[in-house]
Amino acid sequence: SPHVTHRSVPVPQEAGPTMVGDEHSDPHLMSILGATKRSTLGNNFCEYYVNDAPRVVLDKLESLGYRVVSMTGVGQTLVWCLHRE
Repeated sequence: SPHVTHRSVPVPQEAGPTMVGDEHSDPHLMSILGATKRSTLGNNFCEYYVNDAPRVVLDKLESLGYRVVSMTGVGQTLVWCLHRE
């Protein structure tokens, strides 16, 4: 009979900060996430950031009724699209 070996591989746990919204995002939701609005030098727009890792942010959003619709990678950046019914 074939011999099966199971091996556990650690999953990287990326750290924050995590970008959670743009200047048009719901201020109440950004407050719930603990996000702060900031502008990067040279940009003429603001973004909301939290110091939490993405997995923590996704857990918070799930508890608020949001569900992941899609995810993609753009260079070194991961982008999640969520929807709330």
